[in-house]
This record gives sequence, structure tokens and C-alpha cells, in this order.
Amino acid sequence: MIPREKLARWQSALPFWVSFLLIPVAWLGAVAGGWTVILLPLITWYLFAALDQVAGLNLENADPETLAEDLLWYRALTSLWVPLQFFTLFGMIWYVTHSDHLSVLEKIVLFFGMGVITGTIGINYSHELMHQKNRLERGLGDILLAMVLYSHFRSEHLLVHHSYVGTPRDAVTARYNEGFHRFYPRVLRQSLISAFRAEKARLARKGRRWSDGSNPFWRYWGLQGLMLLLAGLLGGWAGLGLFLLQAGVAVWQLELVNYVEHYGLTRKYLGDGTYEHVLPQHSWNAAQKVSNWLLINLQRHSDHHYKPDRRFPLLQNHTVADAPQLPYGYPIMTVAAMIPPLWRRVMNPRVRHWRAMYYPEITDWTPYTKATNPMPKRSL
Repeated sequence: MIPREKLARWQSALPFWVSFLLIPVAWLGAVAGGWTVILLPLITWYLFAALDQVAGLNLENADPETLAEDLLWYRALTSLWVPLQFFTLFGMIWYVTHSDHLSVLEKIVLFFGMGVITGTIGINYSHELMHQKNRLERGLGDILLAMVLYSHFRSEHLLVHHSYVGTPRDAVTARYNEGFHRFYPRVLRQSLISAFRAEKARLARKGRRWSDGSNPFWRYWGLQGLMLLLAGLLGGWAGLGLFLLQAGVAVWQLELVNYVEHYGLTRKYLGDGTYEHVLPQHSWNAAQKVSNWLLINLQRHSDHHYKPDRRFPLLQNHTVADAPQLPYGYPIMTVAAMIPPLWRRVMNPRVRHWRAMYYPEITDWTPYTKATNPMPKRSL
């Protein structure tokens, strides 16, 4: 176990700051053009996948009782990313629309790459920030989500996904044999509706209507509107188009990760609208060292669902005895998810093994595969 004294040192946090190296790569593409515009996706997907194979796994765990005060360097990186991403995104919108050295195709490829990092890094950091208790960090998370026009993710994630993961009520739990091409349009539609309904129900319990000013959707819509307005003011219609492109790519990156994290994993139905408690076995894990640096331990997903309030450096690695393991890190697995035959070949046998290991008493998996079990009333 990594002691809290060692964890508090800036040297221990330094590997997690690797994402900041992507910012100068983005600006290199904007200034130099040519082949450099494709560097962002190449580095994020393929270089980190290769580095994972070289560096291997990280099975060490930090002392989970470490105080937040000892995690200054870890907390700083998620907060500092927000202004850095903001000025990079909008600075590049202004720059490329006011210069003539980039072709239309180069601009499109460049902002595709920008969407890769606003999704892979930005939304991931917003996920860490939204789980914190202080308003400043949650507000910073809202800004990151507004930059990709996906603000409702906060409500959906906190009020729906964590409560109902692995049940028919959770849109984000990918079903067994459900290809990403079917999952993606379904989750885009259902997650927005479920997020709004969750906030409406929360307000109703307080005797308020959905239109009450405390509904966070007003803040979501306001922030997103400001982002669209700023993109238009800085870059005109071209700037607005580039902003929308990166937002679309970012959301696609998020939902690819969501697809991978829970594919085929369901909680046992106990009857009377009740499902078993969320356990480490209900999320896929990956212990690849370098991609966990890039993704601030997002791949330790079982522990995140088991203990949602843990900050990312304290998330524990669960072994094969406690939770299902992915064969590779997210950079490789998200690419595989885009190729349904390959994905099924790799993952379906693992899902079947997981079912036999944890639930040998279940003989008919059809209600779980088709998500036709009763909607949950409560979890144990």
C-alpha cells in the first residue's frame, strides 16, 4: 500500500499530469498544419495503447484513508485543466478562422482531435469534479460539460447511473450483444430524458415544479448557450461549426467509454422491484498503468462505483478474484467497440464466464439481456 506521506509528494502526482502535454500538441497542429493536425488522436489512442504494452500493469493501492488535504497536486490538475481547455478551445477557434494557412480538411481534422481530448480528458475530469462536495469543483465540472454541450451528464450520472447501474433503468449499461451502433443512439436519447425526469422528481419531492429556478437544467442551458455564442462571436459560422464538431466527437468518446465500462454486466433481480447492491463485480476494470495516468484512474471503475466519493488517486485496484478484467486498457477497447464482430469475439466469452462465476443459479438470462426485468424500486 502506498503510504499517505508518499502520496502527498508532487512527484507521486506528476505522472497524472501527462494530459497537459496534449495542449501544445493541439497548438502545434493549429500553427503548423499539415500532418501535425492528426497527432492528437494518434497520440491519445495509439501512443498510449503502445505505452501500456511497454509499462504493464499498476496493481498498487494508495491508503484509502488519506486526507483530501494531502492530495493537493491531484486536486490541482483537474481544476487547472478547466481554464486551460477553455482558452485552448476558444483560442484555436479564433486563430484558425482568422488565418488562411489551414485548409478546410485540416481544420476539420484538427477539431476532430480537439474533440478527442475534450472528451477523453475534459469530460473525464468533469466526472471527477462533479463527484466532489464543494461547489467550486462542481461548478468547474459544469463548465467542462458545457464546452461539449453535454451538461445533463451530471444529473444523469449522479442521480440515475450510480443508483441504477446494471438494471433496466440505467440507459448507460450496455446490454449483452448490443453493438455500439445501437447503444449510441439509444443512450443519447434515453440519458437526456432520464436526467430531466430525475431532476423533475427531485424537485417534486420538495413540492416544486420542474420550472423552478433551482432546476440545474436552467444552468445547463445557460452555460451551453454562452459557449455557442462565444464560438460564434470568435469564429462566425465556421467557428460555430468547428465548436459543434469537437462537441460531437467528445460526446462520442464519452459514450464509447460508458459502453466499455459495463458491457453485459447486470445486477441480480431479487423480486418485488429490488436489485442487489452495487458490488465491484458490476464494472469492468483495467489496470494498465499509462492509460490510467491519462484517465486519472477511471479504469479502476469497480471501486468508483463501490465508493463513489473517493478521489481518483485513492481508487483501489480490484483483482480478478473480485471484479472482471478487460484484456486491454480503454484506448484499445474503445477502438474494438467500434468493430462489433471483433468486440463480440473478445468480450462475449468474458461476459459468459462472468455469469457462470457470479450467478450460476441464473439459468435464463433473457430478461437481463433484453432489459425486460421489472424497473427497480430500490436496491439493497
